Amino acid sequence: MKKQVIFILLLFTSVQALALQDSVIVPIYRQLFHDKINEEQLQLDKLDGKADGVIKVSSKPDINLAVSDALIRKIDALQNQVEKDTLIKTNNEKVRNLGYIENLLKGFRSSWKTKEFNPLYTPLLVETFEKVLSDNVLGKSMVPIINEAPYQVNKIIIEIFVENKGYADSKKILYLQFCKLNPDKILQTIGPYSNEPFADSLIVESCLYNPTGIYTAAQAVDSKIGLLVHRNTNPVVKAVVALSKTPNALLYFPFLDDIMHGKQTVESIKKYIGENGKGYDSVGYYKLLVRTEIEYFKRMVSPAKDTPIAMFGPNGLRETLQNKAIQHFVTPINALHELSNINTRMKAIDSLSAIDIYFMMVMSENEIYTSSYKHSFFRLLQRLGKQPRTDSLLLDVHFDYFKKFIKIAANFNKLDTFLKFMPKTSSQVLMRGFIANLDKTGSLEDAIDVADSYSSITDEKLKQTILQYISENENNAIQNNNTRGKTIYGLLKTIFLSADEKNNINLTSVLGIPSIYEIANKDMQDEKGRIVQQVYWYGDEDGKTFFPQFINSFSSKDWIINPSKEWYEIRSRKGNVWVYANRPLDNDANLDDSAQVHLNRYLEDNDIHPSVVVHRGHSYWLIRTIRRMSGNAKIVMLGSCGGYKNLNDIIEKNPEAHIISTKEIGTGDINRPILNYMNQSFESGSTLVWKDMWASLTKLFANDPSRAVRESWEDYIPPYKNLGAIFLKGYNNMIQEE
Repeated sequence: MKKQVIFILLLFTSVQALALQDSVIVPIYRQLFHDKINEEQLQLDKLDGKADGVIKVSSKPDINLAVSDALIRKIDALQNQVEKDTLIKTNNEKVRNLGYIENLLKGFRSSWKTKEFNPLYTPLLVETFEKVLSDNVLGKSMVPIINEAPYQVNKIIIEIFVENKGYADSKKILYLQFCKLNPDKILQTIGPYSNEPFADSLIVESCLYNPTGIYTAAQAVDSKIGLLVHRNTNPVVKAVVALSKTPNALLYFPFLDDIMHGKQTVESIKKYIGENGKGYDSVGYYKLLVRTEIEYFKRMVSPAKDTPIAMFGPNGLRETLQNKAIQHFVTPINALHELSNINTRMKAIDSLSAIDIYFMMVMSENEIYTSSYKHSFFRLLQRLGKQPRTDSLLLDVHFDYFKKFIKIAANFNKLDTFLKFMPKTSSQVLMRGFIANLDKTGSLEDAIDVADSYSSITDEKLKQTILQYISENENNAIQNNNTRGKTIYGLLKTIFLSADEKNNINLTSVLGIPSIYEIANKDMQDEKGRIVQQVYWYGDEDGKTFFPQFINSFSSKDWIINPSKEWYEIRSRKGNVWVYANRPLDNDANLDDSAQVHLNRYLEDNDIHPSVVVHRGHSYWLIRTIRRMSGNAKIVMLGSCGGYKNLNDIIEKNPEAHIISTKEIGTGDINRPILNYMNQSFESGSTLVWKDMWASLTKLFANDPSRAVRESWEDYIPPYKNLGAIFLKGYNNMIQEE
């Protein structure tokens, strides 16, 4: 009903605007400048390939209607205002102001296409522009208006009014807004503002976010930034400058807060780091990181809520702890996954305590193999003694990362085992804590972890307990009129109940989201009837090794294979399936990156829109793949999704995407049969039914001679069981409807 009212209102106001347009006579010598504005409006209208009066910049109709109203009706009104305004006297002045309007539309289109502008800000953008336009005619500075507007709006507005007398000061306001949003980019951009009064405070802010950058700048003593850093009197900046003169300084950064407060010294840490490239104790250094993490986290959750310096950000404590956990322990045991002698395989973690292993696990969620996790979990229990108490372990780490630990344990079918080694009352408290306050965090990450965990739990009693806690939290939210809580817990309850087929809940209809169980062939096709796939490859050793096998999987009998310098075009002889895959050119020379950029440009220039996106590479490359997706994907296939942020970015960019992922890194021996099955379905023109596909492939892999392949298949998650993705889609839809 609300959408109908908005549409009627938009239609009514558009009719009004047309009437107004007719009442204003535009001199023929200025018609050209109005035509330029109208052409920009038409280009925006055609963003989705249709000139229908609706500018489609989102999957949400309400947003598209608001954007259309702002950029069509209100812009038309502004054109008339320029013509009628008696304060804009001469022809040149009117032409100049019409040019401002044209540049507004150009700025919007450019910023939206590069994903630098959120369309939600469009009405505010036009409103702010109108205010500045009016004040500019009166010769007023735009600074007061710029002070009130957000960065994304100001970024477009300021560059339109470069002749305004407040332009220079407005640029400074814009830069300060930029720094607040991007503290990691302060050092790269502060040069032109090094003599401004705010420069020193920005250096302090940069240091708190990224002390490594200050360390690097401090070494270039005579540079403009180096001088700025060295003159700073802040004690944190001074400590980093002093540390920059120490060999292997980056390894000391995680302990910067302790060093500043005298709790640790450079000398006490040096015995683990060594000197002159010798004497590095990888185990001792990792254990020191773990101890420091526990102490720092205890400060963070204390009543004072004290956040230690250099705990977060590049080369901070958590990043270094994660890197060292993966480098020294996870990678070595993963590399030996085919070894039958388990003791030899797991030798890398022999000297780790239960606490050390705990942090190794939570820090390597997206890298640790299933078998590596399970053997590490067994050793964690061993380290707890003859009568292990897992609740004592959590107390020892002050429940740091406990929700992440529970999620990972559930995914690897070890949660029920973990809970058995604590009293029942403790396990109940723990699971209540896991479910609690999902509506109180700044993101949906914890809620999605709960959703993902539930899909992996096999203990029916534990499932019922979780459902009970979810219902209790939903009821509390209802009683307290907590809208966000009602949405999150109500949605989780519905999704969890649907997991039991006896409840006969169809999430597609209940949640009002596109089908998660199947996808029709026509929905995969573009306007020319093609089903286009784009496969992103990366030029590391894995990519170079497996790419030839990928190409050879397309037989010349069934496929036309056209290689070019940077990519392959592969076209089916029957059906209308097209596959584009960039070559995994040398990553060290950034050639794979260039190949992807050039392929994307080719696809865009030729109006080719992939409906299937496949990520073939490690999880750390996934961010680049997501950034390059065109936004039309109906199926996204990847290895480990890399956590909540990547999942959120995928769905935000491709709202209707069916996501196939795995708890591990994707393997070619499994990816190829999945792609072959999908391609056969696409060629036949039939509907792709995920349950049928999964049943067929399960039979295939059950007979595979390789144990590794059989185990890896069990970790692949079909779209209808990807509860985290389903939760996110359902949540976004429910918020849209409110």
